[in-house]
Amino acid sequence: MSTAASPSFCIAKSAAIRRATAAVASGLNPSSSYRPRLVRNTPVFAAPVAAPVEMADPVERLKTGFEQFKTEVYEKKPELFAPLKEGQWPKFMVFACADSRVCPSVTLGFEPGEAFTIRNIANMVPAYDKTKYSGIGSAIEYAVIHLKVENIVVIGHSKCGGIKGLMTFPYDGNNATDFIEDWVKIGFPAREKVQAEHGSKSLDEQCAICEKEAVKVSLENLKTYPFVTEGLAKGTLKIIGAHYDFVNGAFEIVA
Repeated sequence: MSTAASPSFCIAKSAAIRRATAAVASGLNPSSSYRPRLVRNTPVFAAPVAAPVEMADPVERLKTGFEQFKTEVYEKKPELFAPLKEGQWPKFMVFACADSRVCPSVTLGFEPGEAFTIRNIANMVPAYDKTKYSGIGSAIEYAVIHLKVENIVVIGHSKCGGIKGLMTFPYDGNNATDFIEDWVKIGFPAREKVQAEHGSKSLDEQCAICEKEAVKVSLENLKTYPFVTEGLAKGTLKIIGAHYDFVNGAFEIVA
């Protein structure tokens, strides 16, 4: 017996999903029988994207990519990779968004071993919290105390879906996501500032401003880590806020 869904079932399911998605976007609660998920045909909070390019077998894509790296980079730069076999001495720690369009090693030309990089939704840095954010805390602690990085850089970017979520989630106590709302809420002070000072602007304009304001919030949160404040006081550590506009091809220091 065929297990394929009937056309009428597919249509009904699609309609239910559209209704629930519209309810979330308008700040209303979807029915208890449906909770919006992240598996969708189009992005919910990110900017519209072009149709995906057909890709060969994913395993073959990985193998091909590595072989190209090995022949074009690894084997041609033995003076770079030989010391890295003994350890790493990065000068930078970079917080960047997980967005596939904004890889900091590509956009800033970092060589292997040059930047200790953490990527997450909307390039957020939470305040010091040994229980809730131990993953981020351990990365900062390792970079500052053990690797002795000299610079921590937080880089925001244009058309950030996480920032758009921060600006549009209702925050009425009824989360539409399992993790995203609680995570991007780290940047809530930026949202409040933008809404207070630029409430008359369009949503796109507010998001563009918030992309930079959220970076500043993360920089302030970095100062809640004792090993960061110690490094700043001693002059052995510097924190930098930046913004990458991939729409216009611009990079700006914002703090």
